[in-house]
Amino acid sequence: MRQTLSVIVITKNEEDRIARCLKSIEKIADEIIVFDSGSTDKTVDIVRQFTDKVFITDWQGFGIQKQRALEKATCNWVLSLDADEEVDEQLASTISALLKSEPKHSAYKLRWRNIFLGKVTRFGRTGRAPTRLFKRETSHFTKDIVHEKVVHQGDAICLKGGYLKHYSVRDFEHLLYKNRDYTCLMATKKFKAGKKSHGIPLALLRSMLTFIQIYIFRLGILDGSRGLLFAVLFAQYQFNKYAGLWALEQSNSSK
Repeated sequence: MRQTLSVIVITKNEEDRIARCLKSIEKIADEIIVFDSGSTDKTVDIVRQFTDKVFITDWQGFGIQKQRALEKATCNWVLSLDADEEVDEQLASTISALLKSEPKHSAYKLRWRNIFLGKVTRFGRTGRAPTRLFKRETSHFTKDIVHEKVVHQGDAICLKGGYLKHYSVRDFEHLLYKNRDYTCLMATKKFKAGKKSHGIPLALLRSMLTFIQIYIFRLGILDGSRGLLFAVLFAQYQFNKYAGLWALEQSNSSK
């Protein structure tokens, strides 16, 4: 007996990307659930061309928003996507075949293929495989404001056959904006969790080690100029994250 599939997506001002995302899964999804946190563009109108299960809510962070979407799901399995992602045809076929069988595991990781400034990057941090496909009744999201995780039973197995294409940034301006936004969110998250920065010199060392790891050990150098740019920007993100945490420590120590 075929297992049913709910696809959940969270959005805000994604009119240029959401149709691509939803088109990629409309043939394999039994239901599509979208939670929007106040789009001011045509995102919601576009989403309603694919599903009537659209919910407009406030924003309390990625983890809470995805959990809200999960709680509306009714199918056996859930596929969690971001609006800047696309399931390629081979992965869609792989997921469909899996659901027609008896899946042996309760969660699966999907291999990422990163499209960075219009071109596929194959090295650096591209090789990651996030957990996105899981049994509904035995899974939930953490409440993290950013970099939330799926909590599930057993180990998550990497699903071979196809890729989850990730269009990470629209352009260079969006890249810088996203870098800044995630820096602030992560610094705040670490501060609330009681993490320590251990000072600016260590923040700089973390940044340098991050660059070496991505550009050298993970072969980002083979992605040419894009690989170099990505390694530099991610190293900068690491520095800013811990520098931001240090700044929060200083601000609160003087109160």
